[in-house]
Amino acid sequence: MTDIPKVDLFVIGGGINGAGIARDAAGRGLSVVLCEKGDLGEGTSSRSGKLVHGGLRYLEYYEFRLVREALIEREVLMNAAPHIIWPLRFTLPHSPEDRPFWFIRLGLFLYDHLGGRKKLPGTRRLNMLRDPEGAAIVDKYRRGLEYSDCWVDDARLVLINALDAKEKGATVLTRSPCISARREGGVWRLTTRDTMTGEEREFEAKMVINAAGPWVTDVINRVAGSNSKRNVRLVKGSHIIVPKFWDTHNAYLVQNTDKRVIFINPYEGDKALIGTTDISYEGNADDVKCEEDEIEYLIAACNRYFKEKLTRDDVLVSFSGVRPLFDDGKGNPSAVTRDYVFDIDETGGAPLLNIFGGKITTYRELAERGLKRISKFFPQMGPDWTEGAPMPGGDMENADFESFRNKLKQDYPWMPMSLRRHYARVYGTRIARIVGEATSVEQLGRHFGGDLYEAEARYLLREEWAKTVEDVLWRRTKHILHLSEEEQAGFAEWFEARLAEAA
Repeated sequence: MTDIPKVDLFVIGGGINGAGIARDAAGRGLSVVLCEKGDLGEGTSSRSGKLVHGGLRYLEYYEFRLVREALIEREVLMNAAPHIIWPLRFTLPHSPEDRPFWFIRLGLFLYDHLGGRKKLPGTRRLNMLRDPEGAAIVDKYRRGLEYSDCWVDDARLVLINALDAKEKGATVLTRSPCISARREGGVWRLTTRDTMTGEEREFEAKMVINAAGPWVTDVINRVAGSNSKRNVRLVKGSHIIVPKFWDTHNAYLVQNTDKRVIFINPYEGDKALIGTTDISYEGNADDVKCEEDEIEYLIAACNRYFKEKLTRDDVLVSFSGVRPLFDDGKGNPSAVTRDYVFDIDETGGAPLLNIFGGKITTYRELAERGLKRISKFFPQMGPDWTEGAPMPGGDMENADFESFRNKLKQDYPWMPMSLRRHYARVYGTRIARIVGEATSVEQLGRHFGGDLYEAEARYLLREEWAKTVEDVLWRRTKHILHLSEEEQAGFAEWFEARLAEAA
């Protein structure tokens, strides 16, 4: 009989919170298993607005502490992963019918100063009729403001946290839901099942951390047979992707007539990402999808401000995610706090930490605080370490991405500029793990279209838990937005053949 592996922590949920906790705990010397029922970041964490931001609109709900902490984390994360997190300037055209100009200017003054901003430029006023950022905006909006936040590749942020956890000794299981968790003799007995192979694995853990996001209460009730007085409120946020319809490099933040704000961000070079909606959601989080009325809502918000009018035919892709917000009793989904809450159940000497709420920007801090909360159970646990530590691929001198990218021109003079940029942005300093000994494009193997070559696909299969075509084309990269249907089909045929070989 095979011995059951014994670990300190068993983390359920491979979204940003679970991956961040696994990384932090493994770096403190704890033995960790991270299990995810689907792909890493497949749920909420890859369906965000792709921003590391303080949450400007949260100031309106007096969430000053949350905004301050998020603004501080914004620069921490920029330094840790400059390849996937970078500054973005937002133009906010002022609508006289909505919030007054002085009110927005005051909010941006607080936004500039609450978090001890060091790297990012501050707010400036714009004349929308004269400044280039106003050229795409209809002439009735004469005044505007410009401020800073950061872009993030959300799916890869999850992925590199899981990679770091693995490299620090954690076991990472994807497509392996926890099907059973029971307390027995002061420890947890847990069983996972690989949904692709049917293989079941058993573990013994001193503690379970429930970071299942929208499924947190399902894990509490069905899997662990426990209970909690706390709950999450599910709020659906939908986005659309359209061809980019303005010439400058900035993003836009516009106010809608219902007081919500909509982000319109440059995406993948020639596209725009527009979102998000905020709708209470009662259904199965696995079945969430963008509805037609949400698409119409987002298009209408853009058309209120921009000279070039969007139509339904411009929408290339739509997607939705369910945010698991801590239920603080607020009626308006936009007013529900984006803060997080911990709940510890110590029944039977086998503790369970449940996590309610949270947001991408504060995930690292959430992990750090969560581990402090459980430190009494693990006196051998090491100290805090993640604040100044680079992420996999982010270990660049002075966190200077542009200097790093310029050096790649010398290291890989044979590589086309678009491919070099793709590898730099997605993999950072780990580019050599994809390129290997290649000295020409031909040596990267089969070309599937766009910037996708066989060498990258093999790396993702080998190192990053890619098990489906979507894992490669949508979450680990965004190649799907740059390949024709025929090219996607060709890649799918090749990929399935490689999976069959490995089986």
